[in-house]
Amino acid sequence: QVQLLESGGGLVQAGGSLRLSCAASGRTFSSYTMGWFRQAPGKEREFVASINWRGGRTNYADLVKGRFTISRDNAKKTVYLQMNSLKPEDTAVYICAAKDGTYGPFGLWGQGTQVTVSS
Repeated sequence: QVQLLESGGGLVQAGGSLRLSCAASGRTFSSYTMGWFRQAPGKEREFVASINWRGGRTNYADLVKGRFTISRDNAKKTVYLQMNSLKPEDTAVYICAAKDGTYGPFGLWGQGTQVTVSS
């Protein structure tokens, strides 16, 4: 079983950058597809980005394409989300997720880290 712990959130001005990290425990991290989701107050959780186990295939929500980059370091059991050109509407709790393999829903979740973008 993989456990996930996010870090790197904080307060940043619009146009700024943050890098989120998600450290995973467990021996099978390298076989997991990893993802980032976010949930803003009063809104449903939404997909942000995902990366396959080798790191060669990434997917992004349209709202973040060209601004956010997901990456992973399997040796460090860590997945990253580099967020540039942040907007106030990016304010949310960012949640790391994992699933074993490529298909199916994400089934493992972290606690989340708050990102607040001021205008």
